[in-house]
Amino acid sequence: MDDLDNLLYPEITLETDDIVMTISVKKDYSQIEDLDERKEEFINDLNDFIKEFSETPESQEFMEYFD
Repeated sequence: MDDLDNLLYPEITLETDDIVMTISVKKDYSQIEDLDERKEEFINDLNDFIKEFSETPESQEFMEYFD
């Protein structure tokens, strides 16, 4: 059932010259009626996600790949 749930999450692919990242969004932003507020909430959550990842052992391990 978890596999089915994962298929229902909206996804977005973000790309720069250096990084391509596909994100599945689990949070329901539809409760925020104002589009600008919804966007701000998503960006804040994305920034929090990146900050949280940067503090994990996995981020260190990932950077060690380039050694």
